[in-house]
Amino acid sequence: MSPVLWTSEELRAATGGTCPEGLEIRSVGIDSRATGPGELFVALRDARDGHDFVADALARGAAAALVDHDPPGIAPGAPLLRVGETLEGLRALGAAARARSGARIAAITGSVGKTTTKEMLRHGLAALAPTHAAVASYNNQWGLPLTLARMPREAEYGVLEIGMNHRGEIAPLARLARPHVAAITTVEAAHIGHLGSLEEIAEEKADILQGLAPGAPVVLPRDAASFPRLAARAAEAGLVVIPFGSDAAAEYRLLDYQGEAEGGLARLSLRGEARDLRLAAPGRHLALNALAAIAVAEALGAGREAFLAALESFRPGAGRGGRVVLDLPGGTALLLDDSYNGQPPAMRAGLGVLGVQPPGPGGRRIAVLGDMRELGEYGPALHASLLPDVLAAADMVFCCGALMRGLYDALPENRRGAHRDSSEELAPLVRQAVRPGDVILVKGSLGSRMAVVVRGLTSAAQGRTPTPREGALP
Repeated sequence: MSPVLWTSEELRAATGGTCPEGLEIRSVGIDSRATGPGELFVALRDARDGHDFVADALARGAAAALVDHDPPGIAPGAPLLRVGETLEGLRALGAAARARSGARIAAITGSVGKTTTKEMLRHGLAALAPTHAAVASYNNQWGLPLTLARMPREAEYGVLEIGMNHRGEIAPLARLARPHVAAITTVEAAHIGHLGSLEEIAEEKADILQGLAPGAPVVLPRDAASFPRLAARAAEAGLVVIPFGSDAAAEYRLLDYQGEAEGGLARLSLRGEARDLRLAAPGRHLALNALAAIAVAEALGAGREAFLAALESFRPGAGRGGRVVLDLPGGTALLLDDSYNGQPPAMRAGLGVLGVQPPGPGGRRIAVLGDMRELGEYGPALHASLLPDVLAAADMVFCCGALMRGLYDALPENRRGAHRDSSEELAPLVRQAVRPGDVILVKGSLGSRMAVVVRGLTSAAQGRTPTPREGALP
């Protein structure tokens, strides 16, 4: 059984709310469908009002529910933590968890790579000491306080992710997190439709510095055009800048990268010490993510040797470039599930990984690409700019969404698979086209719902994780 996170007395002290005596909270959640015994169910408002699901959560075993008004369908005397407003109550719980924790905390942001860098840190630090980190991409106004509220008392490291869609979202989250170390993975055109320029994106990313105390370290991307702006913000805040990247001035530097189908060899300079790092997943972008993770881990006080050894076994998860073998009649195909993120630099990185995969006999490299969202007026041009990368990587291309239509129309006839407006329409066409020997990359913004295509392939072809001895393809 999980240890107790919160007692009745602690809940009242943290939130200023009221609740019955004797509560023992062992987890905190927001999805009634996933509720289990000992959970505090938080009734947030989004497309639906979480209060409508309190009765279901309690029926599934929740120990209590965080509410700001009487939920429908509950019995008198139900275990409720009553607060003025549920999101504010969750933030207060997160702040209390942060205040009582003795863990060393890192916070990661960036246009792309923040979740992978966070997961690398989780993977490496967990080999050294009890480590708590955000699940999935819990990095917004409810995801970060939820992550903090779930932090076990015994955690020695905490790894938080901070995201944004609009200006002004990072600073309050950074102040809530109060990390000991922060990192910005890169600054690119992600969400440029909301922020308007790379300069504004850089300023928003730099707001993570507002959570750091003077003298704290911040890991910054030396290769980014916005590095001078970020470094200036750090200097104004009295912070210690740790640059990483391939630039000669980087303290944590990528000297060389040799990519292979299932991994790669990164040659690094770690503050002057030359090291080789063999990664168990392909892509130069992963080598740079690893470099950022190493810099953060060492700034947290983690030992270099143990962290590097653990990092060599890291593999991306579902939706982040995870590899899935599809068992088909007559053989297998390889699926690269990169369906979660589709911003321009991430799209190019994914295509680069596809390009180094060797198809099996009679197989092809297939790219299934969904719209890149939140690019505003820049959207059409940024989609069109992918054409050279697509032609270099893919033998056949399927496209999903209105913005990808322009890219699809620019393809040579012999590269075109199909275009549809929705992933539901496209999924069966991809499924019908795939044959033994193929390597299939599925990638797009979360809003493009490219996971529908992934589910269509894996459900029809009995998708499974490759075995250690199994090559990319037979």
